[in-house]
Amino acid sequence: MGDPKRQRKKYITPGHPWQKERLLEEMQIVGKYGLRNKRELWRHQAMLKKYRSVAKELLGMPEEKRKTLEKEIKLKLYRLGILQSEDATIDDILKLTVDSFLERRLQTIVYKLGLAKTIYQARQLITHRHIQIGDQIVSSPGYIVKRGEDELIKYADGSPFANSDHPLRKELSGATNTSEGVSNE
Repeated sequence: MGDPKRQRKKYITPGHPWQKERLLEEMQIVGKYGLRNKRELWRHQAMLKKYRSVAKELLGMPEEKRKTLEKEIKLKLYRLGILQSEDATIDDILKLTVDSFLERRLQTIVYKLGLAKTIYQARQLITHRHIQIGDQIVSSPGYIVKRGEDELIKYADGSPFANSDHPLRKELSGATNTSEGVSNE
């Protein structure tokens, strides 16, 4: 165990900090998912690297030990909503990208559910404690939403956004109605 007061880095910085292609790719991902800084991206890249390295180690293990560990990892990734089925293979784990982890963040799911107009507004609603999962208010935009929690995401009970007469709610419902009207014609 370590000192509980000492925080440790949960990310790995790139080996070559000034590669133009990598910088452009990172900026596109940061903009697409509304991340605060590149550290959030690096944290998810480190998670991906960890699961990939464990999957590679599994390939070299004896059959009996490999089956139990493989089942545990697949089940964990399935519960997190990153793998689509419980009977996925190790190749499916190796094919994962950082986007598969970023798609499960609360900020991304709030935006995709239509509770916010932009990905940045979704982050603001979460940090200002206007979003809850089930009965629990979650104020971390980087929270990984587990499988089955998608249906429980809603505006917080004490939030002004919970009122259907709130101007933001009217704008969001008006935007979906006008887009539906255009597509029907």
